[in-house]
Amino acid sequence: MFTFTKDERLLKRADFLRLSDGARKINTPCFLVLWTTGPGSVCRIGITVSRKVGNAVTRNRIKRFVREYYRLHKALFPPLDINIIARRGAEKLDYRGVCQELDRAVERLAGVTRSC
Repeated sequence: MFTFTKDERLLKRADFLRLSDGARKINTPCFLVLWTTGPGSVCRIGITVSRKVGNAVTRNRIKRFVREYYRLHKALFPPLDINIIARRGAEKLDYRGVCQELDRAVERLAGVTRSC
């Protein structure tokens, strides 16, 4: 239950491009969440942190925080393909800050998908 398997990851470039072209968006101050329906019945997550956000250590820390949030709150995510993109300012967040931002985004995501 508390794992993050390969089946739950976006791995192919084509999946990321499909999300960037035709996806719906949810904005938070430090993250942009792109989502669209996926081919399966499981949620698949991709995490993007560009060099504009910080050096390699900072980018890896943000990705680790997002993965941990997903791993612990997996039941809240609807079965969609989701790409979480970190923006400038995300490097200042600690784990609690990342959780607060993503809590808001996932709540909005769940509300939007219920109305579809």
